[in-house]
Amino acid sequence: MRRIHVGNALSAFGLGFTVPYLYVYVAQVRGLGAMTAGLVLAVFAVAALVVLPFAGRAIVRRGPLSVLLAALVTAALGALSLGLAGSAAAVLLSAAALGAGQAVMQPALATMIVDCSTAGTRSRAFAMQFFLQNLGLGVGGLIGGHLVDTSSVSSFTLLFAIEAAMFLLLVVVMSTVRTPRAPRIEGAPGAGSAKGSWKQLLGNRAMVQLCVLGFVLFFACYGQFESGLSAYGVEAAGVSTSALGTALAANTAMIVVAQFAVLKFVERRRRSRVIAAVGLIWAVAWVAAGYAGLGHGSQEMATAAFISTYALFGLGEAMLSPTVAPLVADLAPEGMAGQYNSAFALVKQLALAVGPAVGGPMGASLHGPYVVTFLVFSLGITWLALRLGRQLSAVQDQPWLAKSRVVAQGSASPARVPGASSTA
Repeated sequence: MRRIHVGNALSAFGLGFTVPYLYVYVAQVRGLGAMTAGLVLAVFAVAALVVLPFAGRAIVRRGPLSVLLAALVTAALGALSLGLAGSAAAVLLSAAALGAGQAVMQPALATMIVDCSTAGTRSRAFAMQFFLQNLGLGVGGLIGGHLVDTSSVSSFTLLFAIEAAMFLLLVVVMSTVRTPRAPRIEGAPGAGSAKGSWKQLLGNRAMVQLCVLGFVLFFACYGQFESGLSAYGVEAAGVSTSALGTALAANTAMIVVAQFAVLKFVERRRRSRVIAAVGLIWAVAWVAAGYAGLGHGSQEMATAAFISTYALFGLGEAMLSPTVAPLVADLAPEGMAGQYNSAFALVKQLALAVGPAVGGPMGASLHGPYVVTFLVFSLGITWLALRLGRQLSAVQDQPWLAKSRVVAQGSASPARVPGASSTA
C-alpha cells in the first residue's frame, strides 16, 4: 500500500508539472494558435472516453498491475514526445497518448488499493490517495511554474521530460508490488464471478444509481472549477485573476488541512448520508457564490465570498474521497473491481467533458440562472444520495459494522458475518 501511495504522489507530481501550462505551451511557445491548444485539451478528454470502456475488462483479465505498467509507459512516451513535438499533428498525437495513459492509471491504481485493503481500512486508504494527489499536483505546479520560461522552448521540454521521468520511475516502483487478494463485501449481484460484462454491471441497480450520482457530483463541482465558476467570478463578481488563484489555493488548502480531520468524522457515518451532507455543503457554497456575484456588496466582501465558495467545495471533496471510491469497490462482485472502477472513471470523464461546455457560457453571461441551476444540482446530490442509501446493504453503507461484528464474536471464532466477508 505504501508503494501504491508513492505511485499516486509521483504521478500527480508529474502531471502538476505540465497540465497548468499546456495551453500556453501549445498556443504561444510552439506558436500553433489558440484553436490547436483547445483541441489538445479536448483530445485529453476524448482519449480517456475511448480507452476507459476497454480498461475495465483488461484489468479484470490481466490484473491491475500489468495494465498500470502499460499505461505508465504510454503516458511517458506521450509526455516526452509532447515536449519535442513541433507540429500540430505531432502535438495532438502526443496528447492522445498522454491522455489515454493518464486515464487508465486511475482505475488501475484504485483497483490495486482495493486489493491491498479491507472493508475497514479502505476509506482511510482512498483518503490518503486523494490527499497525496492534491499535494503532488500542487507541489508539481508550484515547481513547474518556477522552471518555465515562455520565451524558451527548452524550458518546457525539460518539464515534459521530468514528467516522463516520473512515470518511468513509477514503473520501477510499481514493478516490485505484489498485491494480495482483496477481502470482499458480499451481497453484490453476481458475486464470485470474474467474467464481468457491461450488461452485468448495468444489472446492479445500486451501481447504476451511484454512477448517476457520480455524474452529478463531477458535473456540479469539478466540471465548474476552471470554466463556469471562474468565468462567473470574473464577469459577475468582478474578482481579479490573482483572487481567482487565491480561491483555487483555498480549495487545495482546505483539502490538505481538513482531509484527515474529516476522515475521523466520516468513518463512523453512513456513506449515503455523508454524500447527502456534501450536497448541502455545496448548496451553501453556491449561495456564497450568488452573494459574491449578485449581492451588490463591497468588492472585498464579494471576493471573500467567492474564495469561501472554493473552500467549501474543498471541504465537500475531503468528505467524498473516503466515501465514494470505497463504495464503488464494495459494490463490485469478486474480481470485478477493475471493471467497476473503470466504469465510474468513465462517468467522471463524461461529466468533466459536459460540465465546462454547459457551465462556461452560463457562468460568463447568465449569472443568475447559472447559480440557481447548480444550487438545484447540489440539492439533487442530497436527494440522489438518500435514494441510493435504500439500495445499499447495511455493511455497504456502514463498512465499520463488519469489523465491529467480527470483533464482537471473538477472534477464536471467525464466523462469516451476514453481508460481509470475514476480514478480521
